[in-house]
Amino acid sequence: MDFLPKQPSGKGTAEMFTGDVWMDVIITAAEPSRMRATLIHFAPSSRTVWHRHIFGQTLYVTDGIGLVQSRGGDVMVMHPGDTVYTPPGEWHWHGATPDNFMTHLSMWEGLSGADQGAENEWGAPVTDEEYGRR
Repeated sequence: MDFLPKQPSGKGTAEMFTGDVWMDVIITAAEPSRMRATLIHFAPSSRTVWHRHIFGQTLYVTDGIGLVQSRGGDVMVMHPGDTVYTPPGEWHWHGATPDNFMTHLSMWEGLSGADQGAENEWGAPVTDEEYGRR
């Protein structure tokens, strides 16, 4: 068993987010596990850029009200207790609504040490027009 004390919160980067976002890494497990989990705190109107995960991603909303969209799909509203699964390779974004903070637990599988390449691919920022489409 490993006991992992809480690490300092980190500020989200402009390559991955628009707006004010803070992250608390929960786990980046050692092999043979590939589990990754991060608690992400979005200020109103903040959001990810378009992105995709090679093994998919699961979001669990813990607080606030958020938005999520797959490329070409409708923007959906997320509330505490909602779970969203994005399949492997699907381009999507997620973030807070204009008037609310939102926190979600982001869970995904990463690559093992023997694998090459990136776990996630980060694309273009979500435009204000895309963000406002509901």
